[in-house]
Amino acid sequence: MSDFKDEGLVVAPIRVGVEKSWLQRLSKGLSKTSQALSEQVATVLVKRTLDQSALDDLEMMLIEADLGTAAAARVTKAFADARFGKEASEQEIKESLAEAVAAELRGHVGHFDPWPTPAKPYVVLFVGVNGSGKTTTLGKIAAELKGRGAKVLIAAGDTFRAAAIEQLTVWADRAGVPIITKPPGSDAAALAFEAVTRAREEQFNVLLIDTAGRLQNKSGLMDELAKIVRVLKKMDVAYPHETLLVLDATVGRNALSQVAAFTATAGVTGVVMTKLDGTARGGVLIPVAEASRAPIKLIGVGEGIEDLQAFDARAFARSLVGLDATWE
Repeated sequence: MSDFKDEGLVVAPIRVGVEKSWLQRLSKGLSKTSQALSEQVATVLVKRTLDQSALDDLEMMLIEADLGTAAAARVTKAFADARFGKEASEQEIKESLAEAVAAELRGHVGHFDPWPTPAKPYVVLFVGVNGSGKTTTLGKIAAELKGRGAKVLIAAGDTFRAAAIEQLTVWADRAGVPIITKPPGSDAAALAFEAVTRAREEQFNVLLIDTAGRLQNKSGLMDELAKIVRVLKKMDVAYPHETLLVLDATVGRNALSQVAAFTATAGVTGVVMTKLDGTARGGVLIPVAEASRAPIKLIGVGEGIEDLQAFDARAFARSLVGLDATWE
């Protein structure tokens, strides 16, 4: 596991040793979306005077990339302010588009770094539906933190599914960190209480708590999540210090209903968007950012530990339209 430390994953604001490789992975991961946009830009806009008809075509392209109607209209307007009435090369069009998309996202960028902090333990709760990549995201973060020297404890709070407990146990073994589990069907809130108690007694730096991959329309499961939050807050009003909502980009705008439901139940403080490499509609990140009161903190573009990184508006926007990614 020694390579985890060198990857500079996710949580470090300074991307030492990962900058070039991560930007390449980001561009590759968003290639399905950028290729679709690039082909349409080349066909419809390049070497054409940018009149209202061309702008209407552009707005439709952005809607098809799942930016949403409101964001697509704003991006098109910003693009028109810079380019209306002119012919432009494909590069010039993409540069203007990237800047307009980045401008949409800059107010929605957050930072996630659970260690080092004065809190012992720093408690992070992971929420989201089955298949979102929640358990894998938790495991990747545990591995990265362990590689940086943090003392990490995992709590397998998805007691609803035996497979989830098994998956997280595999990740704990990979990362070399201890895990607390209970038999399937056990009280998840009681497990969370036990995990915090142990983390306090043994001076763990970070406690990562998984929760059942519930559907937001199953009231019983959402009530269970609310109970976990109540139990944590009775132990310390500051708990959980962070609640990360993990969303699957491949579900498109269906993610918006998840944002609303989990925010109401669990007080989401940050969003993680995974599987951006699996969709041609990577623009869904924009309406998700707008719908959430919490910022986008992490994005994932693959299965590897190094494929989960801090969200950067400029790098994302440039990759989305097919340009070489660069940091803000």
